[in-house]
Amino acid sequence: MGDLYVSWTDYNRTIERLAANVHRSGWTFNQIVCIARGGLRVGDALSRIFDAPLAIISTASYVGGADNVRGEIVVAKHMTMTTDSIGDAVLLVDDLVDSGATLEVVKKHVASIHPHIRDIRTAVLWYKGCSQVKPDYYVDFLPENPWIHQPFEPYEQMKPADLAARMK
Repeated sequence: MGDLYVSWTDYNRTIERLAANVHRSGWTFNQIVCIARGGLRVGDALSRIFDAPLAIISTASYVGGADNVRGEIVVAKHMTMTTDSIGDAVLLVDDLVDSGATLEVVKKHVASIHPHIRDIRTAVLWYKGCSQVKPDYYVDFLPENPWIHQPFEPYEQMKPADLAARMK
C-alpha cells in the first residue's frame, strides 16, 4: 500500500464514522480532550456531535520535512478548557495512532494531573499496524502503515506572503 490521500469529504465522513462507533459502544463520557494539532478538528467535531465540553492539550513530535522524522514527544503542562474542572470520564482523541507513543504519553499525563478521572478511553480516525497501543475506538485499521496525507496538509507549506500575493 502506498501513501493514503484523504479529501475533506473523506476526512469529515471518517469523523462521523468515529462518532457512530463511540455512540454504538454505549459508553458515556463527560469530557473530550483532544491532542493538538492533529486531534483538534476531530475533537471539535465530536464535542459538537456529543454536546460535550472540549479540552485541548498540545503536543509536538514530528519535526517535519520529507523524511517525516519523529522527534522527542513534548506535552504541554496545561490544558485549555472552558470549564472549571475536567470531567471524570474522558474521551481522549487524536487523528491517528502511529507508534502509539503520543497517545500513551498524553493519556498517562492527563491521568496524573487529574487523579479524579475514573476512566479514560481513546479514539482516533486511523490505527496503524505498527502501533504498540490499540485505541479503544477507531475507524480504519491500516496494517501496512501508510503515510496519511490529510486535507489540511497544504497549510504546512503555505506562507502568509505567498497566500496574500495569490489572493490579489
